[in-house]
Amino acid sequence: MSFEEMTALSFDNCFVRELPADPETANFCRQVQQACYSRVQPAQVAQPQLLAVAHEVAEILDLTPEVCQAPEFAEVFAGNRLLAGMDPYATCYGGHQFGNWAGQLGDGRAINLGEVVNKRGQRWALQLKGAGLTPYSRTADGLAVLRSSVREFLCSEAMFHLGVPTTRALSLVVTGEQVVRDMFYDGNAKPEPGAVVCRVAPSFTRFGSLQIFAARGELEVLQQLLDYTLRTDFPHLGVPSKQVYLQWYREVVERTAEMIAHWMRVGFVHGVMNTDNMSILGLTIDYGPYGWLEDYDPDWTPNTTDAQGRRYRFGNQPQIAHWNLAQLGQALLPLIEEIEPLQEIINTYPPAYEGHWQRMLAEKLGLDEFDAELAAELHEILPLVETDMTIFYRKLAQVKLAAATNAELMQPLMDAYYVPEQLTDEYKARPSADAVARRLRRNGVCGWTRSTPNTCCAIIWRNWRSIRPKKAITRWSTSCWNCCGGPTTSSPGTSGTRRSGRIGPGTGRGVRCCRVAPDWVNTKSQQFGRE
Repeated sequence: MSFEEMTALSFDNCFVRELPADPETANFCRQVQQACYSRVQPAQVAQPQLLAVAHEVAEILDLTPEVCQAPEFAEVFAGNRLLAGMDPYATCYGGHQFGNWAGQLGDGRAINLGEVVNKRGQRWALQLKGAGLTPYSRTADGLAVLRSSVREFLCSEAMFHLGVPTTRALSLVVTGEQVVRDMFYDGNAKPEPGAVVCRVAPSFTRFGSLQIFAARGELEVLQQLLDYTLRTDFPHLGVPSKQVYLQWYREVVERTAEMIAHWMRVGFVHGVMNTDNMSILGLTIDYGPYGWLEDYDPDWTPNTTDAQGRRYRFGNQPQIAHWNLAQLGQALLPLIEEIEPLQEIINTYPPAYEGHWQRMLAEKLGLDEFDAELAAELHEILPLVETDMTIFYRKLAQVKLAAATNAELMQPLMDAYYVPEQLTDEYKARPSADAVARRLRRNGVCGWTRSTPNTCCAIIWRNWRSIRPKKAITRWSTSCWNCCGGPTTSSPGTSGTRRSGRIGPGTGRGVRCCRVAPDWVNTKSQQFGRE
């Protein structure tokens, strides 16, 4: 009955039903005018094999574990087989890339299968990444390799359990085919295993989805898409009108500010914050050259193509989000016809972001209210020596509030320093640890409260695992991971070793995500170390 249950998924594809389609049905690269999407079929692959499935996401879609283990599941979510009700398409959008208008971009290697409405009435769009050519692929092949697909699958679920707004990942399927990629951009392209990730979100609409029509002067399509977005994703705002457009823009600004504050809270660096990679729902979307702060360096970026200008560096993300929101506001101007209300709304971003960030930092420190002086002192000293951001904040929970000397105060923090020899007497004498202790003593906050996983991450996804994701998933071995308290089956134990944390933490429910299937994956449990 498992496959029959999958065929019972309820599709309601209102995006393709209500919005203008590309009249050209042939699949070749082109400029698509006056249309929100182009219908396209996923590419057929040689030997789809399920590598991993996020069972929590499957439950959202009313898919049981038995359904996920059916051979047909891999066929469907590799793109080889369509279920009744699926109506595949790729969307048209534009965007600013590194601050410059890039024109039409679109889903170059993503194909939407349709929109599922679950038993609770929730709408979820299913999107295959790496499923083949679309009219928006430009000079690329529309495919994805296992290396990048593992990164996307794992990080989507890690971010969710860290409490960060994000798209989700249902499945990871290897295709049985080779895809040629130049991994190091040095001219030495080599074949790698191909893969397809199924991404899940209420909507994949981006800032650039609206920008493209404003830029082209296709205002009727712009209004159609915005009205559709309001009816489908923001029904609480009411019937579309000029005033409701402004309310919507205000909500997008607020959601984006909160999302960016979450990124800064956990040390996440998106790496490519182009406007086509910004979700109108305030979700983290498009996990490409992302990375995580290890030693606290506000100027760090994981994107090698941004190494010179560092536009998308960690410390610049709040400002880039502000700039991107301004470009979205510019796209709305033809419908609003007044710049003043848009300007008033975009001006709410800085205080909105600061409010979220201050609340989150106070929670990380275990304080009942934000302390500006303490925050400034902390972020002044963190970059002075190589300091692991995650371990530093976590170990603050172990600072002895009754400690009498600087040495006693500093002792729990020593694991956070990669090179302890860098700690001069002058550095140790700075008042940060003492200031934290005094504040905590005054507030009467216990260490357990200060170490609550939801506010002060014990474990974070580390960059070496993102750089070598196949190695990571090969060695990880287990059928599921738990975000907080420990493994739910035989998974590696928690270690305090620097730069070698595992996914976590979150709600305590656990990710419960991976069934490792192929024979080439080593299923023997091993403890990770730094590589």
